[in-house]
Formats: sequence, structure tokens, C-alpha cells
Amino acid sequence: MSSVSRGRSALAAAAVVAALAVTATACDPADGEADASAKPSASAEDGGNALEGGLGDIRLPDELPAALKDFDPEKWRNGEWRNWDREDWLREAKDFVNPIIEGLWDPDRMKDAEENDRRVDDSDIDGGEGGGGSDEGVTDPEPAPKRAQPVKAPYRENAPAVGKVFMDTPKGAMVCSGTVVQDPRNPGKSNLVATAGHCVHAGKEGGWFRNIVFVPAYNDKALTSKELEKAPREEVAPHGVYWATWTQTTDHWIAEGAQTGGAGASQDFAVLHVEPEEKGGKSLEETVGTALPINFDTPAVSALSSVRAHGYPAAPPFDGLTMHTCADEPGRLTLGPSESTMYRIGCTMTGGSSGGGWFATGASGKPVLVSVTSIGTLDHTWLAGPRLGDEAKAVHDAVSRKHAGD
Repeated sequence: MSSVSRGRSALAAAAVVAALAVTATACDPADGEADASAKPSASAEDGGNALEGGLGDIRLPDELPAALKDFDPEKWRNGEWRNWDREDWLREAKDFVNPIIEGLWDPDRMKDAEENDRRVDDSDIDGGEGGGGSDEGVTDPEPAPKRAQPVKAPYRENAPAVGKVFMDTPKGAMVCSGTVVQDPRNPGKSNLVATAGHCVHAGKEGGWFRNIVFVPAYNDKALTSKELEKAPREEVAPHGVYWATWTQTTDHWIAEGAQTGGAGASQDFAVLHVEPEEKGGKSLEETVGTALPINFDTPAVSALSSVRAHGYPAAPPFDGLTMHTCADEPGRLTLGPSESTMYRIGCTMTGGSSGGGWFATGASGKPVLVSVTSIGTLDHTWLAGPRLGDEAKAVHDAVSRKHAGD
């Protein structure tokens, strides 16, 4: 099995776009299992430019595949995407597709989205007590809670690589967090965002989510809920809204990922390729002014004196409107025999912080990404994230390779 489950649909090759967008759940619960090895259709590989043509505020390709000629794209605009019954939608694609719907994510819709949360309890934790020379199969004593601290506004200056990830799921609109990361094939001009796998795909009981976007420096001035009601969109989304045109996550997450219990968490990692809702302009990295490198060498906890997690916690006592951070010396956490050992830190951030980046100081003295938030506890005392190794690197490389030279 390959180490990557391919989110087979950049808008730049989206001949299946609107019709297949309704099939964005690679396999819904009725399908029984996710097909991580699914191949793109010939039309998906050869498709036209999705930025050409369109249906009002929906960007569509010039032509749809022959198998989808009877599809009425007006249904997408009218909200029928909310119907996840495969009897009512074509299931021609097994892969991620995400047409751009201008204006869909307005400030009110962003504000009302709920946290995409994953929590575990003590019964889910496996592994022996810390000790010895290996990190694998070990669980260190539970860390003391570290109170999440608000990031100083404006976020564009103090945490420019961090933002919110929004998505539509069978449960409604939800939020995660994400980080702008470097693209080795587009140095200085990256359009890549790292987040958690569960922020783009439901795991073994579901499929790809829809209408996935990234909003860097969301609510840049840390406005209150009341202030946001009157705030213009440029204050809510100071750099604009960036739509995912492609995403990939690990095979392990798609095969094993579960909403509760921590299954799949040790490889709960995904990368988005994004482009602005408004056509043209600079790359995401140029726009926000930075992109973090990723350390895929799975450094031992002994090599990390401190990591700092960032995110937008949305479950009480937080409201999801402001960015927070926790810093702690990481320990080890093992959730079961099928899960490799993860990093764990004390942190009181809640759901909504999922997918947020964990930063450590690299050899250059500058921050590098070493993990993303995957799971936490029911009482919000700690967070855990995957150690980024070969599987995560394969995801990152595949998305970079697909969009080389953008």
C-alpha cells in the first residue's frame, strides 16, 4: 500500500469538478470503506482549466465528462451538496474535488462553524512508562496542563503562517487550524498548508470533506464576537480566502482514522494546495510573508526542549475567534499497537485547534514545523500530535510534485 492517499483533484485539472464535487466523500458510511488506491479518471488527468467558464459564482471547467453530462450544476449552488445520500448524487469519483464557490465562506458562516474535535480518555492509552533509548511503544507520565495564552494581535505580524481551516462535513460547517509551509518545488512561492488528516477526510467511516478553505490570520485584530458582527470581510480575512484545490492525507488515516479513541492519530497529517478565491495575485507565502520548513526526521523527544502549538480553539471556554498558543517540553504517547508513538504536551486548547502547527527551533535558530494537533483529552489538559516521518513526507512531496512550477 502506498503511504499516501491521493486527493485527486486540483482545480487546474478538474474536468470532473462540480459533478464530482458531490462525490468528494471518497467513501461515505454506506460505502463501507475508503478506496485509498483509487485512480483519477482520464478526464480528471486531461481536464480543462476550471478557472475558465463557470456558473455565476462557481468556477467550473469548460466541459464535464461524458458520464456526467446530465448533472445539473445549479444544484450545487442551491445547497443540495448538503445531501450526502449516494443515491441522490453520482459516485463516479473516489477522489477529492473542491470547486471554488465565491462568497460561500462569508464572515457569518465562518463565525458559526463548529470545532472538528477528536478526544481520547485513559482507556485509549497504551505503551509502557517512559525510559530506555527508544521512543516507540512508550507513554510518558501525563503532563501538567499548560494554560493556553492568546497570541498578540495583529496576527499578521506575530504568527503570520497560522490560520483557520474551514470545511463542510456531514455534521455541518466545521473548523480546524493550519500552517503555511514551504514548498521545495516552489521556493519562496509556496501555496501549501499543513493541517490534520481529520480536517480533510473522515477516516475509515467516511470520505473527503467539501468546500475546504484556509484563511490566514483569521480575525487579525482579535475582535470580539460583537465587533466581528460589524467588521468588514477584510478584517475577518485580511489576506482573503484560499480554496483547497488539492489535498492528500496518509493511507493510515483513511484506513484507520476514527472520530473517537485515537485510531489513526499517529499519522493524522494532511497537506492542502490552495489558491485565492479572487483570481490572480501572489502566492500564499508571498502574501503572508513566510512559510515554515517541516522537519520530517521525527526528532526524539530528548532533542526537543520545547515546542509551541498554535491554533484557534473553538470549544468552551474558547469561542474560536482568536488565536492561542501553548509551549511545553514534549513527552511520548502511545495509543495502541497499530499506532506509532506521538508527541504530547500539556495544553488547555480545545477543539478547533486541531491541525494547528507545533513549532520547534530549528538548526538555523528559526521555527520549524514538527507536528500538528491531532487529539486531546475530554477535560482539555493535553494535546498530542504525530511525529512527522516518511508517511507525512510522502504526502507533502506528492502535493508539491503535483503543483511544481505553479
